[in-house]
Amino acid sequence: MCNINATIIDVLISKSIKPLTIAMVLSIDELRNTVTKYKQEGLSTEQIADELSLSQSTILWLLTSNSEENISKERPIDIRIGWRTIGARPTRVAALSTIFADVVLEEMEWDVESIDTIVGISINGILFAHEIASQLNVDVAIHRDSKGESGGHLSTKYGQVGGKRVVVVDDVLSTGSTIKNTISLLRTMGAEVVLALVLVNKTQLNEIEGVPLRGLIRTVTV
Repeated sequence: MCNINATIIDVLISKSIKPLTIAMVLSIDELRNTVTKYKQEGLSTEQIADELSLSQSTILWLLTSNSEENISKERPIDIRIGWRTIGARPTRVAALSTIFADVVLEEMEWDVESIDTIVGISINGILFAHEIASQLNVDVAIHRDSKGESGGHLSTKYGQVGGKRVVVVDDVLSTGSTIKNTISLLRTMGAEVVLALVLVNKTQLNEIEGVPLRGLIRTVTV
C-alpha cells in the first residue's frame, strides 16, 4: 500500500498561520459585476466559469441579463462553489489531496500499482493532481480543455498517457462537459481512464462516459 503523507497536520500545528478573510460573492448583482470585470480583462466564458465554479450557461446569462428586473424563468439553476479557503494554502490543498488519494486507493482496491498517472484539468485541477500524484508516487499530466473539435490539449511538459491507466481530477463538475472532453481525448491518446475525481459534484451522476465518478462533496438542487 502507498504511504500517504501523514505529516500535514503536524505542519499546520507547528506554524502560526493568520486566518484568511474571504469575501464570498453572493448576490446576482455582485456576480454580474464580477463576470463583467473578468470579461473586460480578457477572460473567455469558459475561463470565467472555471474561476467562479459556475456553469458556462450561468456565465452567459449573467453577461446578457441587465438587472434584477430581468431575473426570470430563463435563469439557469446553478450553485456557486467557493473554495478559496482551501486553495490559498498549499498545506490545505495537500490535506484535501490526502483524502483524494485515499479515495483512489479505495477504488483501486488498495492496489496503487494499478494507477500510472493522475491527470489534472487546467486550471483548478492542477494543484490537486500534483499533490495526489506525489502522495501515490505516480506521474502527473495536465489537460487543457478546449471548445474545439480536438477536445483540448495534453501538455507535453508533464507525464504522457499512452498505454497508461489514468485518473482524471478537477475541482467542480457542473454539467460534465469538461471531464467528458478530457476522457475522450485521453482515450484517443491510448489511455485507459479508470476514475474521475472532483471536489464538488453538482449533479446526480455516479459515472461519466462509462468511468466511475467520485466527488468528495455532492450538492444538488431539490
